[in-house]
Amino acid sequence: MKIAIVCYPTFGGSGVVATELGLELARRGHEIHFITYSQPVRLALLSPNVHYHEVNVPEYPLFHYQPYELALSSKLVDMVKLYKIELLHVHYAIPHAYAGYMAKQMLKDEGINIPMVTTLHGTDITLVGNHPFYKPAVTFSINKSDYVTSVSQSLKDETLKLFNIKKEIEVIPNFIELDKNVNDPTIACHRSVMAKANERIITHISNFRKVKRIPDIIKIFYSIQKEIPAKLMMVGDGPEKEKAEYLCQKLGILDKVIFFGNSNEIDKILSYTDLFLLPSETESFGLAALEAMAWSVPIISSNSGGLPEVNFDGISGYLSDVGNTDEMAVNALKILKDDETLKKFKENALNIAKKFDIKNILPLYEELYKKAINQYV
Repeated sequence: MKIAIVCYPTFGGSGVVATELGLELARRGHEIHFITYSQPVRLALLSPNVHYHEVNVPEYPLFHYQPYELALSSKLVDMVKLYKIELLHVHYAIPHAYAGYMAKQMLKDEGINIPMVTTLHGTDITLVGNHPFYKPAVTFSINKSDYVTSVSQSLKDETLKLFNIKKEIEVIPNFIELDKNVNDPTIACHRSVMAKANERIITHISNFRKVKRIPDIIKIFYSIQKEIPAKLMMVGDGPEKEKAEYLCQKLGILDKVIFFGNSNEIDKILSYTDLFLLPSETESFGLAALEAMAWSVPIISSNSGGLPEVNFDGISGYLSDVGNTDEMAVNALKILKDDETLKKFKENALNIAKKFDIKNILPLYEELYKKAINQYV
């Protein structure tokens, strides 16, 4: 199949999922065309089946805000005609499904019918999409998609609650590529660089937005390090980072916390992590947690959104109510208190992550693609 993938090319979860999906599809022999405004951060163009097409948005004094949707829909039309693309897979309802629908209509006028699959990731529904300014466009875009998927049952339920959706939504969960953890020879464990042998390593990875409750992470770690030797790895960048650094300084633990910023060495960091913290206000799925679990890292998280579908309470880690940092700290210490308990939770985390291996999830997308393409044959 010839498939166009439209996504945000950033460090965020939706862009990572879309990129990894495209690369695995290419390895299976499909021809994949990434169409976005810059090259996705995890995209390696070393395959004859992987193509990247940049969307350029010309700047005109007439426009206060440059019309990205217009440029994207025009680019989609051009690429479909040039490469005989058979299907559009867009990640995020707006602006991608919106632009995809406009491309479909332009192509239809030229006698080309092409199906569009829209995958909902979370923010496009729960935050941006639910804004009164965007809600009609989001509802329209979802209902005009040929097929719609969501990354968790929780997100599906939320979408149906917030919008007047007439399309069936199929849950296809996010995934992890487990093979790379075993086969990548560049992943070396240099634990001593980050912590002493007797120190537990705690990690958090995110875009440091308010929804991630960054101060809660610092509070949880503050309680942990009072009981056992520990170091905290803070990976990512965003508006809450500076406040987090100030809080660490205020609590006198700045020497026990490393702020990495955005990093392309997440796998290396996770390979020597003992515990992952994700106390978010909400998560549509919790991809960061799954990536940690794939490295045998147990999770302390909130019980909101799709997190209970990934982190199994008392097995791969613990779930707590949002904001209950005291309980989260107590649960963290339960896991970290001795090597035998930690080993058990690590094994459980990996076993659950295996259920989300890309080899199990990708066939679900392939089957959906075939169904979508066949409806126009």
